[in-house]
Amino acid sequence: MDESVKKISAESADKLQRVLGTFDENISLIMRDIGVLIRVSGVNFVVSGEEEKVNQAYSVLESLIALADSADSIDRGRVSYCIELSKEGKAHDITKLSSGTVAITSRGKPIKCKTVGQRKYVDAIKANPITFGIGPAGTGKTYLAVCLAVQAFKQKQVDKIILTRPAVEAGEKLGFLPGDLQTKVDPYLRPLYDALQEMLGLETYTKLMERGTIEIAPLAYMRGRTLSNAFVILDEAQNTTREQMKMFLTRLGDGSKMVITGDITQIDLPEGKRSGLQHAVGVLKDVEGIEVIILSDKDVVRNPLVMSIVKAYEKSEENKNN
Repeated sequence: MDESVKKISAESADKLQRVLGTFDENISLIMRDIGVLIRVSGVNFVVSGEEEKVNQAYSVLESLIALADSADSIDRGRVSYCIELSKEGKAHDITKLSSGTVAITSRGKPIKCKTVGQRKYVDAIKANPITFGIGPAGTGKTYLAVCLAVQAFKQKQVDKIILTRPAVEAGEKLGFLPGDLQTKVDPYLRPLYDALQEMLGLETYTKLMERGTIEIAPLAYMRGRTLSNAFVILDEAQNTTREQMKMFLTRLGDGSKMVITGDITQIDLPEGKRSGLQHAVGVLKDVEGIEVIILSDKDVVRNPLVMSIVKAYEKSEENKNN
């Protein structure tokens, strides 16, 4: 293989430092994962190694330098994601994420999409009455949906936020759990509570819950209702039956938007029961006004180790099926 050397300017010492990361960890990650040597000369990065790998590392650096113009952080997770994109020739796609705030938390923190998949998911929710978001843990499916629900409520696009999920977890049944109904369903709905409180603040969240403007309930409570002028989120939809999913989708009323999220690799239904989520996606994928967004391990935005865990489990499942 021919040796190649390429130089790229970070344009300023500040941008250089942002791309380098703490103790140069970002550059170390690029060198290790791609297999090149990168050194710093003034405000320039000098990349050397096999030509194909140098070109790949160059595209990663070019994208990270462009990203350094924005206020976005350039951490290990962002760098790992950019390296993954570069393997598909899409490293420059990451610069599309620097613009556009999804929402602002109660503490003033801007929420932005961190992956291209998340950006497609957010755009789909804004454009369609019904959106399915399917992907592994850590891809932000539920959190982003809650953020958009709160934004829609604040902008008076909807009058109510309704969040629901099937009360099926690892074979447990609500009847066997201690306490009244609210106590029984709280553990299942905790991720939704947490996201809402972060977006609204505890005081506003409590007031809206007391007024019934925010409703969090088990899926069974949706039966017989028409949900109008509401932003409705069905979480953990992989644990719905076909009948439950049809019942839920046909609750859609005027001025409403629905988001259905789930992970088809984590189905807790009894053996022999087909997931309503899998069935619905197959039946409805070509219906106008409904969009299905598939998120992958590349869209995991938790600790970078989570991405590796998801990949390992997917590989194990593939080997089992083979």
